[in-house]
Amino acid sequence: MAVLEWSGALALELPAMDEVHQEFVLLLAEVEAADDAQLCARWDELIAHTQVHFDQEDRWMQSTRFTSTNCHSLQHKVVMQVMREGAAKAVAGDLAVIRSMAGELAAWFVHHAQTMDAALALHLRSAGFDPATGSLAHPEALPEQPITGCGGACDGSADRARAVPA
Repeated sequence: MAVLEWSGALALELPAMDEVHQEFVLLLAEVEAADDAQLCARWDELIAHTQVHFDQEDRWMQSTRFTSTNCHSLQHKVVMQVMREGAAKAVAGDLAVIRSMAGELAAWFVHHAQTMDAALALHLRSAGFDPATGSLAHPEALPEQPITGCGGACDGSADRARAVPA
């Protein structure tokens, strides 16, 4: 049984984000189920997917007034670096590192999705952001100043987002 399974607790009511998150959960389960011969290939697929996933979220943030140095984007960069370091160790023969990382990544993902991604989804919905086109139905809902914090309760953006009717 996979360490992480998709559930309603991970759904963020932003279909484009939820679909990518479901793919992430499936790919992580494939890593966990892989035998030693397939482990590196499955991990590499997860890395490629995760890079596209994070790049997409980072573009959404940048187009809705998040700075490139907000902690959400920085966390993406750190996770990618750690995943790539794990891949290098596995290629050198240490497969146990990936197996350990998979469990840690599952725990990290739940927290990240339910905090940072949930705040981002709320922010995007409040501005009427269309992920397919990048258009905003409610640009007035965006903060006047770029979001430099985590994009959640710690910097007030979630409160601003809730104050604007959708």
